[in-house]
Amino acid sequence: MKVAFLGTGLMGLPMAQRLLAANIELIAYNRTPEKLEPLRAAGAEIVKKPREAIRAADCIVLMLSNAAAIYHVLLTDTSWHTLSGRSIIQMGTITPVESQEIRDAVVAAGGEYIEAPVLGSIPEAKTGKLIVMVGGEEEQYQRHFPLLQHFGDNPVYIGPVGTASTLTLALNQLIASLTTSFALSLAFIQLQGIDVDLFMQILRESKLYAPTFDQNLRRMLDGNYNNANLPTKQLIKEIDLFISEAKSLGLNLSSIEGVRQILHATMKMSYPEDDYSSVFPAIREWGEVSGG
Repeated sequence: MKVAFLGTGLMGLPMAQRLLAANIELIAYNRTPEKLEPLRAAGAEIVKKPREAIRAADCIVLMLSNAAAIYHVLLTDTSWHTLSGRSIIQMGTITPVESQEIRDAVVAAGGEYIEAPVLGSIPEAKTGKLIVMVGGEEEQYQRHFPLLQHFGDNPVYIGPVGTASTLTLALNQLIASLTTSFALSLAFIQLQGIDVDLFMQILRESKLYAPTFDQNLRRMLDGNYNNANLPTKQLIKEIDLFISEAKSLGLNLSSIEGVRQILHATMKMSYPEDDYSSVFPAIREWGEVSGG
């Protein structure tokens, strides 16, 4: 089986490298050709146009930034009918409605579509420890299970197309909310003169503890937000998707809208490409970044 991988950014590159390491024949495309050099060196076939990858592969994996990018890549210099007989596996974060609309277009063109968004960041992508959530028909899930296992040990079937996208948005909301809440408590105890080690000792022994706190602690204390596991700008995009979907359900969004405000303050501090844990200085220096 030939696999085309379209979108080799921060997450896509290590995911594609895992397929190559498993001796899967890989064809790769990215809008920024320089990002493909590690794949070329590892034996991937590199193409200059999306249509070249689509036409040469049986299965097309998409790890793109948004639905607009998906439409652009699938339709650049080609048409939906190029997808006839091919399997599209969409692994980025988009809304349930967007995923269903893309599914309908792919099926109308004679192809098949499943969504398989992931939970995790670059370290998990490199080690194949992502949590893969699959939306589609159960038969499709079973058939593509061996391929998806290269990204995560136990891909989980969620339900029809749209359900995995929904679950991913809910989990991404937790990433942002937990991190900003932890950063606020950490800044509070620091400014009150409480020992951070003592705070963490008590927190780790409590039911309040989440492993993500320790994952972000060292970055926050050192002020080192380079080599992002998840860039702030990417998290803002995902929170915007969550809010747009949740509004239609009539939910009270006051808490996550406050989180979004903090994330935008982080961006004002010139951290768009840095790790999302850079919310910490934005919280500590709130008056300065908010204009207060």
